[in-house]
Amino acid sequence: MPLSVRPFWALALSLAVVPVWAQAPAGAAAAAPDPKLIRLGLILPLTGGSSDMGNSARVGAQVAVDEINAVGGYLGRKLELVIRDDQANNDMGLAHAEELVLKEKVAATVGFCNTGVAMKALDVFQTNQHILIVPCATGTAITAKYPAAESYIFRTSARDQLQSQFLVADIVKRNLKKVALLVDTTGYGDGGLKDLEAALQAVGLKPHIVVRFKVGVKTLADEMKQLKDSGADALIGWTVGPEQGVISASRAAAGWNVPQYGPWGLSHASAFEASKGAVEGTFVVQTVLPNTFMERNSTFLRGYAKISKERPIGSMMSAAQTYDSVHLLLRAMFLTKGNINGKSLKNALENLQQPYRGVVTTYDRPFSNTDHDAISANMLWLGTWQGGERTYVYKDDAARASVIRRKE
Repeated sequence: MPLSVRPFWALALSLAVVPVWAQAPAGAAAAAPDPKLIRLGLILPLTGGSSDMGNSARVGAQVAVDEINAVGGYLGRKLELVIRDDQANNDMGLAHAEELVLKEKVAATVGFCNTGVAMKALDVFQTNQHILIVPCATGTAITAKYPAAESYIFRTSARDQLQSQFLVADIVKRNLKKVALLVDTTGYGDGGLKDLEAALQAVGLKPHIVVRFKVGVKTLADEMKQLKDSGADALIGWTVGPEQGVISASRAAAGWNVPQYGPWGLSHASAFEASKGAVEGTFVVQTVLPNTFMERNSTFLRGYAKISKERPIGSMMSAAQTYDSVHLLLRAMFLTKGNINGKSLKNALENLQQPYRGVVTTYDRPFSNTDHDAISANMLWLGTWQGGERTYVYKDDAARASVIRRKE
C-alpha cells in the first residue's frame, strides 16, 4: 500500500517560528539569549537517511513546547528550542553538542537518534555537567558509559539489550530455532549483534548464520540467497529504517517466507517506503503505537497533526518519546525551584515525585541514581505493519494497551 503523501523529510514543517538550526550553523556567533526564555537544545538528524526519526522527534518536541508555553511556560518563562541538524554524522553531532553547551549555553539538551552520533558527543555533556536526555538512540552503551550515580545522560527509548531479548522471546514462543542475523557494519550494528548473541545464548540458542552488510545498499539479493540457503527458519535484521526496507524487499523478492523481526527502525516510514510495502507482516519492537482509543495517545496525535500532515508519521516512537522527554524535563525543572543547573536537574530527574502520564507510558520514578533508562521490558509491544500503518501483532496487547505499565 503506497504512502498517501510525500515522505516527511521532504515536507516543510509549518512551525510557529523559523527553526533555529536553519538560522545559525555550527560555529556562528551566538546571539545574546533572551533572559525571559528557557532555551533547550535539540540535536537530531533532520536531513539524510535518518531524517524520518529526526523530523518526527522535532515535531514531538515542538508539540510539547507549544503545550507548555500555552499555559505559562516555566515560572512565567517560555521554552524555546534551539535546533541543530546532525545529519546522522558523528563529527557534526559532536560539533553541535559543543556549540549548544559551550556557546549557546542552553539549559539542557534533548537529542540524538543515532547511536554512533550520541556516543561521539557524550563526553561534552558529562564533562560540563549538562543534562542530555536521549529520546531515540537505542545503543546499550549510551547509558552504560558512565555509572548512573555520576552520569548526566538519561534516556527515554528502549535500549537494544531489551529489544533483542524481547524479539528472541517471541521467536522462542513460536518454537523457531534456526535464527539468521542480518546486521549492518556500523557501530549500531556491532552493538546490536552483541546484544542479539547474548539474548540467544540466554535461551540456549546461537545464531544459525550471521551476515553483515554496509548501510546505503539498494539490494541484499546475494545476502538473502545465502541466508535462505542456510535453512534458517527466522530472520532478524538489525539496521536503520531505509535498510530495513531493503531487507524486506530483498526477502520478498527471494520468496523466502520466514518470519522477519527487527528493532524499532523497522517501524519507520522510510522502511515502508524503501520496501514498497514489503514490510507488511513483519515483527518489530515498539514502545508506543497509534491508538485513538487512548486519550493521551489521541490527544498527542491531534497536536502532531497541527504541525505536520504526513501519513503515516515518520517515526511514531521518536515523536512520542521526545514529547515525553520534554515534559519529564519540565517536571524536573519545577523540582529545582528555579535553580536549573546541571547538578540540580540531575538530582531532580533521579527523584521525580509524581507520576507523569505520558504518551508512551505512565512514568513513575523513571530514573534513579542507579538507572537512567526510563523504559523497562514490560513496556514493550510487538508491532507490525498492516494496511500502511503500525498496529499490534497480538489482539490481547491491543485490548490491554490502556493498562498502566509502570517501570519494573
